[in-house]
Amino acid sequence: MDDDEVRPLHSLSGQVAQLHRLDASLVERLRHEALTAPAPWKSAYGEYQSGGWWTTSLMNATGDAADVTIGDCTARPTDLLAQMPTAAALLADLGLSYMWVRLARLEANAFLWEHRDYDELDQVERHRLHIPLHTNSSAFLVTGGTKIHMAGGRIWRLTPTFPHGVCNLLGPDRIHLIADVYADDAYQHLAHRSQTHPASVEPLPPASRAELAERLAAARCLADLGYVDAAEQLLLRLFYAVAMPEGTGYDLIADLHTALGDAEAATRWKAAKDKLLARTAR
Repeated sequence: MDDDEVRPLHSLSGQVAQLHRLDASLVERLRHEALTAPAPWKSAYGEYQSGGWWTTSLMNATGDAADVTIGDCTARPTDLLAQMPTAAALLADLGLSYMWVRLARLEANAFLWEHRDYDELDQVERHRLHIPLHTNSSAFLVTGGTKIHMAGGRIWRLTPTFPHGVCNLLGPDRIHLIADVYADDAYQHLAHRSQTHPASVEPLPPASRAELAERLAAARCLADLGYVDAAEQLLLRLFYAVAMPEGTGYDLIADLHTALGDAEAATRWKAAKDKLLARTAR
């Protein structure tokens, strides 16, 4: 490895895969339902996002679509799913054991920051499935130092125990149906129809130490002008542009605040790194 490169610590293998292909007319009906149903969109987990990320539940523990804080349960349909017959029929046809099913909407110029999910995977095997319904080429997932546009027309599997993040740079809104499911025979049947190397994959260039230092200096200039939030986001957005070891963006923000003489903020961002990259379900 070049001494000037700062490489990520893990590869793409096992993190994301394309599964079952869906009929185009079915996807269009699902998209229409997602765009027109009276969904009670809720913003949750604010510390994990830039703003602009909204969810609403189709299956959960309570049957209330506005209940979006995910927890382990045997999911039941919500009042919203009752108004989305195409989605309800697809979920029934798949025959999976659902923990939680939701719609997730990411607006233009919005980010889900680098994080990981699912502390319980060591106890109960479960998987996260994505069905893209409304998307664009500037909306992509980053995992394993790789940029992946989750294109429509398929069910995708994401293994969210690896650090990952999502962005939608230009819009329009990105809307996915996301199902957290328990491992069973129905899931194994679906998983066997997988393409482990999706076509829409682009490795990010490894970050150089000089590039990280330059970005940190630019953030310091913003902070000195009073734009501290913008400085922090400038560093967090590095995750979507270059491949870096886990948590590098958070470390850079802590370094920024240390240089500014704000020990409390530096400690807060170190704690944020520990929380966002710990294995906790959300």
